[in-house]
Amino acid sequence: MNRGTQLAVLATAAGLAVLMLATPQSPATGAVASPTKVLTIVEENHSYAQAKAGMPYLMSLASKYAYASNDHGVTHPSLPNYLAIAGADTFGVSTDSEPIPSTKVGTARTVFDLALDKGLRAKSYQESMTSNCQTTSGGGYAARHNPWVYFGSSRIRCKSYDVPAGSFLTDVKNNALPNAGMLIPNLCNDAHDCSLTVADNWLKARLPTLLASSDFTSGRLTVVVTFDEDDVHSGNQVLTVVMNAALSGKHKVVTTTLNHYSLSGYYSHVLRASLLRKATSGFSTAFGLP
Repeated sequence: MNRGTQLAVLATAAGLAVLMLATPQSPATGAVASPTKVLTIVEENHSYAQAKAGMPYLMSLASKYAYASNDHGVTHPSLPNYLAIAGADTFGVSTDSEPIPSTKVGTARTVFDLALDKGLRAKSYQESMTSNCQTTSGGGYAARHNPWVYFGSSRIRCKSYDVPAGSFLTDVKNNALPNAGMLIPNLCNDAHDCSLTVADNWLKARLPTLLASSDFTSGRLTVVVTFDEDDVHSGNQVLTVVMNAALSGKHKVVTTTLNHYSLSGYYSHVLRASLLRKATSGFSTAFGLP
């Protein structure tokens, strides 16, 4: 190679180097975005051991992604646990009373409010509910499993964004899930009145579509399946499965002590908002989430 050719090759190489530095590079294979959305699905009244033994489909996802082996409900019965997830406190509630005015939580804010206050989206999908923000139970719908209806200061927002679950899969397919979301099965499909097999099959009918969505495969969406409380015989230890594209194939078993306040805190983390009341940080770190 003569000197002129050598100089031409060097000039070409230098030009390519400059071009590579100036041009944004594609992310590495397997790279995912940081989560901007959380969807929590709440099952009912079974211990960690019972759920592991009785829900093979859910455990197949736990094995692929991640689950917590030291997570706990904060109390009994159901309602205060739902309040703990949505509002980071039990607010002194110790019963499953319907949300009549005397049992509404009042002016407290929720994880849904955190999203809406930032101009983001919030939505709670309630199976078997027949009207938005329904405050009376019936037909498989349990108001005590719908925490948003208890927050009086968020009533107008609840009436707009606390909806029957019929629109859920449409939102999934349109990649239109909210930044702060919940999906609550009815009293049969959450294993309250029916078996864990029924609850597992309900998840199996919905989660494949959810996990195939761009919201999920991009890493933007974290899906959490948890139980409100145990069967009152296992120290309130519950199974919590966490799915995000960044965890695919990790089979991560998290032994960190967690509870529903940790999950409430994760909403704040994803929304880039201040922690509510008793919410705690560390959920994302424990699971190794972006």
